[in-house]
Amino acid sequence: MARNKKKIVILGGGFAGVECARQLETKFANNPEIELVMVSEDNFLLFTPMLPQVASGMIETRHIVLPIRAICHNTKFYEGRIKNIDPHGKLVNLWGTGDKRSISIHYDFLVVALGSETNFFGMADVEKNAYTMKTLNDAVMLRNRVIDMLEQAENETNPILRKSFLNFVVVGGGFAGIETAGELMDLLLDARKHYPTILEEDLKVVVLEALPMILPGFNEKLAEFAKDKMTERGIDIRLKTAVTSFDGNEVTTKSLDETPSDPVDDSVVDSIRTKTLVWTAGVTPVNTIKRSMFKTDKGKMVVNEYLEVPEFPGVFAIGDCALFIDPETQRPYAPTAQIAEAQAKTAANNLAALIESSQKEEFEYHSKGQMAIIGKRTGIATFLGMNISGFWAWLIWRNVYLSKMATLEKKTRVFLDWTIDLFFDRDISRLKLMKKEEEKEYKVLDEVDDVW
Repeated sequence: MARNKKKIVILGGGFAGVECARQLETKFANNPEIELVMVSEDNFLLFTPMLPQVASGMIETRHIVLPIRAICHNTKFYEGRIKNIDPHGKLVNLWGTGDKRSISIHYDFLVVALGSETNFFGMADVEKNAYTMKTLNDAVMLRNRVIDMLEQAENETNPILRKSFLNFVVVGGGFAGIETAGELMDLLLDARKHYPTILEEDLKVVVLEALPMILPGFNEKLAEFAKDKMTERGIDIRLKTAVTSFDGNEVTTKSLDETPSDPVDDSVVDSIRTKTLVWTAGVTPVNTIKRSMFKTDKGKMVVNEYLEVPEFPGVFAIGDCALFIDPETQRPYAPTAQIAEAQAKTAANNLAALIESSQKEEFEYHSKGQMAIIGKRTGIATFLGMNISGFWAWLIWRNVYLSKMATLEKKTRVFLDWTIDLFFDRDISRLKLMKKEEEKEYKVLDEVDDVW
């Protein structure tokens, strides 16, 4: 009986992977012939839209992580790193380490939802010295860094060095960059009260964006409103400005020429002395996909209108790692949680259609709206066809994201964090967490633990 089971393996525990698993659990709840398996490096779903609030100390670290085992009850879960995918043999191999054996998992159907990683566009010095905003560790490290800079600046007598401690640069004017800059300013203004020698005008948050506007893809009026509000609060937004290097002490930038066809390059080169640069300026698919047998374009897996890989029927790719062109703009869809979840639903429906030999459906995306918070109870939102800004947009943002938290426990914890923030300033304790060295990967243990 067990041999006839159809095994669906989902790679990745982000928004796309978890949503797909939940949809499939609902579809095959009473079907003993279907086995669901998920593989992820972390045993939790990270609620990334709230990472900037963890970095600013508004939300407690553990409150934005949802254990996968608590939300996907009927899915067998493996925590591990993917070594390679063999679509011909229908195998997924996981790395072994000194502590655990490597595993090979056989599949009948595969969903690749491995997400993306930070793209530094080949700038090794930026990669080495910048802070990022992709993982929980990133958010905690950034918060510690900001508090450390305030501690150093409070007692620093050299004015140039002191200024570099209090300059914070965020690269990228998308959702992550703008929300990080807003939260960073909130944290600095709250924390400043405990540092007598640091004045409000000493604090500087700079946003660098290569495009001529922030929040690309957003309604232009709302993006302009966000820019004005943030400028009012003392955030310096520099558009058409690209980073060329960052050595840990100074970031060099160049202004982007509006007429690239002009042979004379009159771009202005500038520099900002800072010890803290936060990089949110782009993502790239993970290396596992780039080095796989799957056909890729710009590093992303090429899929058809059903989100299926044409060369390998029964293999689907969803989320940040799938290349799907928006029929309206003729450009790939943005790497957002909303699109990842929409693709997860279509992939789950199409998997069910394959198993039940029914008609597959094409993926069509209908945006439910866009939202961003820009600091101190202010936000912007495009919601139900309306453009909203200010306090009401901030309130909508909170309600929508609270409703998306998968468990009542986490909803309650986040709500209590937000309530406490109304009455008290942010905590300025610096938790000395050390970055653990990457675990060495072993190739020696190749036991087949899980194939049948």
